[in-house]
Amino acid sequence: MVPVDAEQITMLREVLSTTGWLERTGEFARALRTTSRTPGGLLLVGTPGGDPWHLAAHLDDESRLGGAPGLAPTLVRWTPPPNAPAHLRVGLERLEAARRGETLFVVAEEDAPVPLLERVDDARRTGATVLALEGGDRELRGLAHEALTVPKDEALMSFDGAQHLVSAAAGQEPARTPRGLRHRLAKLLDAVSGPVVDQR
Repeated sequence: MVPVDAEQITMLREVLSTTGWLERTGEFARALRTTSRTPGGLLLVGTPGGDPWHLAAHLDDESRLGGAPGLAPTLVRWTPPPNAPAHLRVGLERLEAARRGETLFVVAEEDAPVPLLERVDDARRTGATVLALEGGDRELRGLAHEALTVPKDEALMSFDGAQHLVSAAAGQEPARTPRGLRHRLAKLLDAVSGPVVDQR
């Protein structure tokens, strides 16, 4: 991912202002911010072909600058070198320990391999919330509670551009939560933890 500064983000937003992409990336970012509230509980994983390094760095920045500790991701790597610093040698076994209250964020421009899909399915079954930024992978999208698809033939939005917009929007505290998103998040929470029963 090529570094993008604030001016480039502003220009990108202007170009996309009438395309619907700002709304889609913003909605996905709100879901990311809302579900990622546990420090260390945002598990960010890519595919064997690439760890989402730059997205991890951007989310870490947004977490720090926006006062949202839950957005600081744990980067999960396919083959972390044993001599890497502790925060850079988190392997796939971390996904096996995913639990309720944590968020698994899968970034996969290409189709996710079967071993990853299996781990995502297991994490979902143990109560983790699954978000996916993908390039058209129906199986991965089917496992996600919330997904943002960037088609490979999309002319106006690149996969890297979507990552930048999502991370930037996730770091912004919304003035209010739109009713449609509130309704969808309530349904998501019901699916994850079961409906709240009024015992009065």
